[in-house]
Amino acid sequence: MLEILINKEDDKKDIALLEDGRLLEYYMDEENSNRNEGNIYVGIVKNVIKGMQAAFVDIGTEKNSFIHLKDILDKIDEKNLENITTNNDKINISDVIKEGQRLLVQVKKDSNLQKGARVSTHINLPSKYIALMPNTDIITVSQKIEDKKEQERLIKLVKENLSPENGAIIRTSAAGKNQEIIEDIKNVEKRWKEIQAKFENNKASKPKLIAKANGIFEKMIIDLPEKSVQKITLNSKEEYNNIMQFNKMNNYLSGTDIVLKENEDILDIYDVKKEVSKLENRKIWLKCGGFITIDKTEALTAIDVNTGKYTGNKSVEDTVFKVNKEATVEIAKQLRLRDIGGIIIIDYIDMKNEKNKEEIQTLLEEKLKLDRTKTQVEGFTKLDLMELTRKHICSHKE
Repeated sequence: MLEILINKEDDKKDIALLEDGRLLEYYMDEENSNRNEGNIYVGIVKNVIKGMQAAFVDIGTEKNSFIHLKDILDKIDEKNLENITTNNDKINISDVIKEGQRLLVQVKKDSNLQKGARVSTHINLPSKYIALMPNTDIITVSQKIEDKKEQERLIKLVKENLSPENGAIIRTSAAGKNQEIIEDIKNVEKRWKEIQAKFENNKASKPKLIAKANGIFEKMIIDLPEKSVQKITLNSKEEYNNIMQFNKMNNYLSGTDIVLKENEDILDIYDVKKEVSKLENRKIWLKCGGFITIDKTEALTAIDVNTGKYTGNKSVEDTVFKVNKEATVEIAKQLRLRDIGGIIIIDYIDMKNEKNKEEIQTLLEEKLKLDRTKTQVEGFTKLDLMELTRKHICSHKE
């Protein structure tokens, strides 16, 4: 049973996803956070930097955002951008955009203390079954749909019902669906037309937010399989009304029990606070007696696996394999729980048996399939370190 808990206190909101009472995901959403990823703006080009093939764009935030040439050219051109730019730099950014020009842009990466946000004219509008990519001819399927015949069926269905000027990423939840996908396409294309109209009608040379990205809760409901969330428990009347309005517009929560326990501490009632507090721990013990440590740096997250108290009762290789195997399951769990993103390096205990290394990689890939965000396992490097990447679900953790 999947259940979502929402505990609001002042300007802070805790959101937890539970499966049969076990914590799967946890997010803290603060109203005063500078999270703009996914928002769509009318941006005004402020400075064109020819030497960097980039520009600074004012979207109304404290720092100007940054856009690269590849994020301005059409998607179809982007495939050949490397060849074009190495051929005597035939395309120059100053020939594509000018200072003072209005651009319809979407925030792809939030700002931090050092840099402004990264924006793009390549808009992505996520919905339940597709993510719309306006002004492209690309139709692709989620890698999690592995059946080739189903991939072909979905591409054909989407192509027949999508406007020719738009492309789409077909999401995992689309598997086995028909009419639902067609309705989803209609809804998301209608949304896109509304955004276009707002941009065209806003002739003033001022930045403006014209479409806000889904919040953490809405994104969770869209990402999770249909009718998989059986219950939502929350303590805020305002949040309750927001959810009811969201459901009225999308009907994603039919059959879901929505329970309001006004002014109560929901995390206390469900005894989740203890689990949440553990997410700050650097060291996580494994059942066998081994442990892993998680250290975040600006460039990457390093995870180290140790035998700890476990000595085993067979060969050294068997002992190491058992700890690494148990650590792999825990690592996949912690990546999702802590919403760790970016480059991740795992320093497993050295294994001499190549078959054991292959089993560890296969196990990691299988466990990461349960994660609802994009992960990519690159495999063991020459230094015997496991390398992978994961996309943040909650963008303010960048």
